[in-house]
Amino acid sequence: MPVHWTINSEARLFEVSCSGLVESDEIYRMLDVLVGSDALGYRKLFDGSRADTQMGALEILKIGVHMRSLHRDGVALGPLAVVIPEEKYPLLSRILGILAAPRRPMRIFTRTNQARKWLETASVRESILAPSQEAARPRAAR
Repeated sequence: MPVHWTINSEARLFEVSCSGLVESDEIYRMLDVLVGSDALGYRKLFDGSRADTQMGALEILKIGVHMRSLHRDGVALGPLAVVIPEEKYPLLSRILGILAAPRRPMRIFTRTNQARKWLETASVRESILAPSQEAARPRAAR
């Protein structure tokens, strides 16, 4: 399977690494795990620097729409670092635009080490709520 993920609940970090040919069903499975793990508020690293796809623009756009549907009112979204090769940007620009719409820190990188470094900055780490802070937020603010 070309899509692998790690969930570190203590660090509040969801890391995804893709290699080889990635299909839409693997992305949907990864998103199901993200939601089912209650990790939408975690910092996220999506490393697609070693991946390729045969998905067309319409299929990629459908994934983006699905991801946008996860951005429900009251759900705090954690910071997102996306690593892609520069040549893949035109294909992925629509989905990246959809991901950038919610209020949350997001950056696109071409190198994984730069993405990791950004996710570890104080401003990004401070943008996520600790579990105790999340539980203390009023329901309407979640």
